[in-house]
Amino acid sequence: MSKKILMTGNEAIGEAAVRAGCDFYAGYPITPQNELTAYMAKRMPEENRVFVQAESELAAISMVMGASASGRRAMTSSSSPGISLKQEGISYLAGAQLPCLIVNIMRGGPGLGNIVPAQSDYFQATRGGGHGDYHCIVLAPCSVQEAHNLVFSGFALSDKYRAPAIILGDGMLGQMMEPLVVHSKKKNLSTKPWALTGCKGRRPNIVKSFYMQEGGLEEFNKALQKKYARIKEKEQRFEGIHLDDSEIILVAYGTQARIARVVVEALRKKGKKAGLLRPVTLWPFPADAFEELLKKKRKKVRFFVTEMSYGQMLEDVRLAVNGRAAVDFYGRAGGGIPTEEEILRRILQ
Repeated sequence: MSKKILMTGNEAIGEAAVRAGCDFYAGYPITPQNELTAYMAKRMPEENRVFVQAESELAAISMVMGASASGRRAMTSSSSPGISLKQEGISYLAGAQLPCLIVNIMRGGPGLGNIVPAQSDYFQATRGGGHGDYHCIVLAPCSVQEAHNLVFSGFALSDKYRAPAIILGDGMLGQMMEPLVVHSKKKNLSTKPWALTGCKGRRPNIVKSFYMQEGGLEEFNKALQKKYARIKEKEQRFEGIHLDDSEIILVAYGTQARIARVVVEALRKKGKKAGLLRPVTLWPFPADAFEELLKKKRKKVRFFVTEMSYGQMLEDVRLAVNGRAAVDFYGRAGGGIPTEEEILRRILQ
């Protein structure tokens, strides 16, 4: 049996990054992800890798861009308003097709808000956030163990598709401590023949997001859309619980899905055929899972979305369902967390 250790979500993400081969980290302090930056400040030098506490969020994301362009496995982390400051750089990363891992441990907003858990950055993460037609791959863990595991997936997917990947957690996940099986170190990292490593003996590589020639930018955008279509086709991920016989399906992600899971079991004890569909990839959103459910269900099925926001993932659920089933919602924001009792009351009313 693998040995388990206790770690917070922030620390588990940091250790996973080190073991996944991250060799450059740049960040700037902000609560509730400060423990992640502090952890990387300790672990990266121990592995003879680069840690930089940048002078700002803008500087941190720019440093990540430079490190990624040179072929390094690069990472940054922050929390909601800090990620907002990084949006220009994230757009540049997407436009230059540079892989990196970005961790957002969400807090309440808008503005500076406060330091309590929230899920109000869903639109920012899944709709690109910055200027231009682009996407980041977005992964949403619901436990400390899954946060650790998805770091490996995030780096691998980012390298595979040459696109920024985001781990979207929240303050609860970052601060909670749970038993964790730590993954072994990852070997045989993917080669990056496109990287700027000096061109002696080969044709020079070019990394850019600037297209001045007429029609050049449109052609590049077409290529990006083909890549995003491949990601949608191949990388949708979700967890399903009691979906085979369910007539009411709760939809939740991240730590809110833990509460939804308890609600599902409580409903089943009351004789209600309830299930849970938990998106793991928020982009690409697992729309195919909804399609399969709607094809299989002969009786009417009802979806109930719950979030620590006033309804952001809700829009993707409605798009996936496309009017073929009822979609109800209950959410709170600004540090309000929908409780088991509140959700049950809404469903049973």
